[in-house]
Amino acid sequence: MGRRLFTRAVVGTLLLGAPVAGFAQMGWTPGAEITGQSLQVETNGVTNTVYLDPGGVARIQTPGGNVVPGTWTAGGGQLCLSTGAARECWAYTQPFMPGQQMTMTSSCGTSRWTALGTNMAPPMQQGTGERG
Repeated sequence: MGRRLFTRAVVGTLLLGAPVAGFAQMGWTPGAEITGQSLQVETNGVTNTVYLDPGGVARIQTPGGNVVPGTWTAGGGQLCLSTGAARECWAYTQPFMPGQQMTMTSSCGTSRWTALGTNMAPPMQQGTGERG
């Protein structure tokens, strides 16, 4: 294998690992990818849509269309939602990727979270360009 081909292979391998594992090393700020976005959160068979607005404002829309106002924070390895009645925090150690489900655990149980969109571009796919 030529030196140039070897270098391209190493760089390609590093880039493919960067989208999830490398965010911390690349300066990932927890919450940055989901600020202003919505997520679907399924807990005990019920799916709510959670809107994480800028400034820590949250809106939780129930399947019946009711909207519960709240707040949210991200940091210290946790994503927390608060309403007037309760506060719950889930372990949050990696960024959300659009359309990819993440199982997250809190002291109250396990939920499945799916970001409907994020503020980060999805990872580039190798070999789709003319020079692939």
